[in-house]
Amino acid sequence: MGNERSLIRRILFATDFSTCAQHAEQYVAFLANVYESEVHVVHVLEIYGEIYVPAILLEERQRDTAEQLAEVARRLTLPADAVVHQPIAGIPSRLICAAAMMHDADLIVLGTHGRTGLEHILLGSTAERVLTIAPCPVLTVREAKSSEGQLHRMPKNFEQVVVPVDFSDCSLDALEYGIQIAKAMRARLTVVHVLEPVTYGLDCMLAHAAERDPKFAKERMQALASRIRTYGLVVGETIGGGLPADSIVEWARDAKCDLIIMGTHGRRGISHLLKGSVAEAVLRRAPCPVLAVKRFKVPPGYQPLKLRL
Repeated sequence: MGNERSLIRRILFATDFSTCAQHAEQYVAFLANVYESEVHVVHVLEIYGEIYVPAILLEERQRDTAEQLAEVARRLTLPADAVVHQPIAGIPSRLICAAAMMHDADLIVLGTHGRTGLEHILLGSTAERVLTIAPCPVLTVREAKSSEGQLHRMPKNFEQVVVPVDFSDCSLDALEYGIQIAKAMRARLTVVHVLEPVTYGLDCMLAHAAERDPKFAKERMQALASRIRTYGLVVGETIGGGLPADSIVEWARDAKCDLIIMGTHGRRGISHLLKGSVAEAVLRRAPCPVLAVKRFKVPPGYQPLKLRL
């Protein structure tokens, strides 16, 4: 098995038993088959703060959850010893990430409702909170529906993988990860760069002017594409303009891509409030799953790709 095939040895699948979580199950089964991964399935009984829950009620919920988790394991049609199902109680995002650390997961998979606007402000998103604190890459699968209201089924393979880059270290890490995914899937890889509108920092100086220069961006993209082709991949490159999240979502929809792989800075606190996250904005509206890469464990014998130009 090559390095790219040992990239995802253990998958943590977090489910809330919703229809979008059931949609995500298809991707868990597919990836587990491709990478011959061990799968752990968890569900968090959502309890915040010091809320008192009678022991008899908690036991009843845990029994129901155990039965539902067993059904998820059956639907995944994986070998019985490849699935560990475990109900836990507490704050979902924290416990999902704790479970990922406990099981030494290489990937977290979870469904997301893709809430936007007021609904997003009021209810938030477990997926986005997991994205911020996860110890490994996170694959989020949105409940996408056709114009007829039918759930989209996942493709038989990831044939079109897109990786947006802004030439930062975290975006190049995501590109390195994307190359490994594309090699394992024998997929076409497209690298996308968005020329953002000109902005000024707090010191009134022009922010990252060089990276907003079309000539600079074109040269960097061509150099990246040339380097990627040396790894035996079919690669495309495209440069767009506008707000990054809007442009990425629009391009992915027009290109009918199967997977978006993005770097994320994992900002928290005031930095997150001020700058937000393009990855989070994309996953709320993306027409396909989004794989966010903040860090990933290097498989034994892995040789890092030379993408820093």
